[in-house]
Amino acid sequence: MRKNIVAGNWKMNTTVPEGIKLAQEVSQAVKAAGELKCDVIVGVPFPHLVPVCQALSGGPVAVAAENCADHDKGAYTGEVSAAMVASTGAQYVILGHSERRGYYNESIEMLKTKVDLALASGLRVIFCCGESLEERKAGTHFEVIKNELVGSLFHLSAEAFGQVVIAYEPIWAIGTGETATADQAEEIHAFIRQLVAEKYGAVVANDTTILYGGSCKPSNAPELFAKPDIDGGLIGGASLKAADFMGIVTAF
Repeated sequence: MRKNIVAGNWKMNTTVPEGIKLAQEVSQAVKAAGELKCDVIVGVPFPHLVPVCQALSGGPVAVAAENCADHDKGAYTGEVSAAMVASTGAQYVILGHSERRGYYNESIEMLKTKVDLALASGLRVIFCCGESLEERKAGTHFEVIKNELVGSLFHLSAEAFGQVVIAYEPIWAIGTGETATADQAEEIHAFIRQLVAEKYGAVVANDTTILYGGSCKPSNAPELFAKPDIDGGLIGGASLKAADFMGIVTAF
């Protein structure tokens, strides 16, 4: 059975003390909410990993890094390896976010390497894919998403692929206030699940968690999460306030 997941992605926000406070607020709110129908993850900047993992240790909220390097060790000043991330106590790493692809020129091949290193270090991967506004208008969005998944993930064994969560992020709906309709999101999620089924079979496809990552808010989360192929969200801005984030968590 696939998991429902709501994961926060704080991006380059909060100081370490602010991050610890926010993580604790989320953890306390999750505990107070009782039995939830989803797993909860906070994706935090690198300096936050150790103190946030310590603050959340033994609790109901897991921790993700927002990135890792495409090398395992060596003379790569300023980079943070997957093994370093795993050593902090984090369980997940977010890879392939559109901001990493766009601002830092992360290629499909580079992300393939990052995925392999992350999995080898025992991390689960939240792998982002999605199309730009230009690609959607050109009608190439299905091709774009297929190329990203095939190029960076579909070399994995079925067992290794089982450690991957996919996050669909329509780039045109991130930080813009725009949101794909629930039907538009479901169409892509169903397409992704079909691609996984063609590669790995129906059982693996049905077990794969696919998150929506485009301006998901407490107001639209219930409609999105009601769709059969949308298994939760990768949440940006709304994850920076515990109350807003919990409004999405409890949408299930």
